[in-house]
Amino acid sequence: MRDVGALAGVSLKTVSRVINGEPTVDPVLAAKVRRAAAQLNYRHNLTASNLRRGDGRSMTIGLMLEDVANPYSASIYRAVENVARMRGVGVLAGSLDESPEREQELAASLFARRVDGLIIIPAGRDQSYLRTDQQHGTALVFVDRAPALLSADSVMCDNRSGAAMGVSHLIGHGHRRIAFLGDLSSIATAQERYAGYQDALREAGLAEDPRIVRRDLHTDAAAQAAAVELLTRPEPPTALFSAQNLITVGAIRALCARGEQHQKALVGFDDLTLADLLDPPVTVVAQDVAGIGTLAAHLLFRRIDGDDSEPATHIVRTSLVQRGSGEIPPLASG
Repeated sequence: MRDVGALAGVSLKTVSRVINGEPTVDPVLAAKVRRAAAQLNYRHNLTASNLRRGDGRSMTIGLMLEDVANPYSASIYRAVENVARMRGVGVLAGSLDESPEREQELAASLFARRVDGLIIIPAGRDQSYLRTDQQHGTALVFVDRAPALLSADSVMCDNRSGAAMGVSHLIGHGHRRIAFLGDLSSIATAQERYAGYQDALREAGLAEDPRIVRRDLHTDAAAQAAAVELLTRPEPPTALFSAQNLITVGAIRALCARGEQHQKALVGFDDLTLADLLDPPVTVVAQDVAGIGTLAAHLLFRRIDGDDSEPATHIVRTSLVQRGSGEIPPLASG
């Protein structure tokens, strides 16, 4: 920084103010400092700045996602990043792949890097291992699923009522044999969405048929195979409710492979990229994923800034997006 100041003809204090983004520096002087920094290939040492500031912050947060390649996780990442960037904070992210062991390993790795807080989509059923770090000042916010054996803020959608809304929509269009395609039974959101499916059937006076329920489908390939098996049964369902975005992809592939996409109704939980351009366009129960990620980031930074109020659960409502696939009536023979 002294070299930059000497080249720009300004004081070390002025260089520091420009590098740290203070808006009160004369624009002409700021431009000189930036030109000198570029000429000398200067890179700001954020860690050193944080140590000098003495507040113990690293100006980074950790983001623990189910799978960064999944559209839901990717949307959460982008929403969190947008909020963090406005505060000059970096985001370190990793995938858990529904592994409790990986969850604890990644948390330990992020703590070792002195992150100021974590936003977590938990994979395990016990988050009490985080209590010590939480007590030492690390802010925690959970997304999609509430923490177990730990008190912390969480942001989720209304999984159960959202699923019930999607299934009720199919019932409202005349369907009585509605198959359920669900994610791993160990996942809390998958349990809630299955319960919503059952709620809608019960509300309509329909008995659940376990022969057309398929759970523990965690990939689009597994979902496609399950959907094909259901569609080739002697008494196939007239409609499918797929309870996760990748499962919906598998269901669409199964319907298209059999040429039944215009004969069997489909409602998916979670929206899909280009869902409105498919034939037929896909009806979904849509989460406000960007809203969930943005709220989680704001809650985290509020905690980092010193908010010590009681943790709370925040519910972000889903919406039914009617596009065509969920409005297909059952065939007369169905």
